[in-house]
Amino acid sequence: MAEVSTVRLYVLRFYFLLNFVGLGMSAWPAVLHPARLLGPVDGAAFSFWAAFSALAILGVRYPLQMLPLLFVQLSYKTVWLLAVALPLQSAGRWDANVAEMTRVFVGAIVADVLVIPWGYVFANYVKKPGDSWKFAGAHGTLTSHPRARA
Repeated sequence: MAEVSTVRLYVLRFYFLLNFVGLGMSAWPAVLHPARLLGPVDGAAFSFWAAFSALAILGVRYPLQMLPLLFVQLSYKTVWLLAVALPLQSAGRWDANVAEMTRVFVGAIVADVLVIPWGYVFANYVKKPGDSWKFAGAHGTLTSHPRARA
């Protein structure tokens, strides 16, 4: 199993704290005290970011267990760049707002790639066997058990 250095753990903790504070300062006021009534899409987006910031504080205490939160962040920003920013650029609809959001997202993607301990990710999310599925109990409920090691 790949070890993560103490320095890397503190970098992760700081990054989670940065996500908690930075994102929380913009998302929570927009959800709790919006300047105007939020529409369904804006409301869903700000709710997502508020929940994300709240979960990020868990990463300060449990940085390795909360790595999937960083995977979500890396994924949605990458998808946005490929599915929104590039088509806008191709269509000639690039404006200052898109340029600024692209700059922020590219910076966040670079930070995610640098901060995530990829050796640990490979050892624990790619190489490590997943949990097996087993039906158990009187009502036939589905439970997950660690796979038996041979």
